[in-house]
Amino acid sequence: MSDKPYYQHHVFFCVNQRDDGRPCCYDKGASAAQEHAKKRIKQLGLSGQGKVRINKSGCLDRCEEGPVIVVYPEGTWYTYVDTHDIDEIIDSHLVGGKVVERLKI
Repeated sequence: MSDKPYYQHHVFFCVNQRDDGRPCCYDKGASAAQEHAKKRIKQLGLSGQGKVRINKSGCLDRCEEGPVIVVYPEGTWYTYVDTHDIDEIIDSHLVGGKVVERLKI
């Protein structure tokens, strides 16, 4: 068994939807953002074992700061506004290895 992680980066997008009126990532466009990231990673040839995995997640319990994503194995938390922010996270963090400080939470 290898000590190397199955994915170089595993990215979880909270897509939780709440019915009680509290803030939730779903209401802030999280599903569309996750689909955008998944498509972009495939276009860049970065999807698959040893590379990058983009996943939907249930509540990550930070919806008030959201929408949120978390990148593992680093455990870096981000918020975002639009696909430009998602692209910046992909280009800087996932491709370049540099955390996007302005989006970090």
